[in-house]
Amino acid sequence: MTNAPDRFNLFLLQPGERRIEVQEDMRIPNAATFFFNKEDHTMGNMIRHAVLSLPGVLFCGYKVPHPLEPRVLVKIQTDGSQTPAEILQQACTKLIVNIGSLKQNWAKELRLANDSSRLDNGAYESKIWDTHGTQDPSGTYDTNADRSAGMSGYVDI
Repeated sequence: MTNAPDRFNLFLLQPGERRIEVQEDMRIPNAATFFFNKEDHTMGNMIRHAVLSLPGVLFCGYKVPHPLEPRVLVKIQTDGSQTPAEILQQACTKLIVNIGSLKQNWAKELRLANDSSRLDNGAYESKIWDTHGTQDPSGTYDTNADRSAGMSGYVDI
């Protein structure tokens, strides 16, 4: 594409450019719009979801003004018990904690998978993800087994 911006302009801040800008809404009480520079739908949706999970939030939405412009606008309206800036700070703190927890759980699962695969030559995965049929101890599938029985132990997490 000839009109696409340079890749480094999509994530590097230029001199004098701020990561977050705030504009209070004068028409709606307890509302503000936050402009996140050099961000996209990933950050906008995560922030929106985290803000909406907090008490005292009446509205939170985000939009990307244009696909070639790396900016996200997040609008937050509260019931007045807290300011939109305080809500945004709490939501970001909550996201940091959740992502840290996800990282720790992922590392733990990788360690367990590696330890288990060394012990029984990769049977760790087949014991957990056996949803296509029944498996005997030798590791082979019984193709005559009822296929619906394979899904009976499925648990959606």
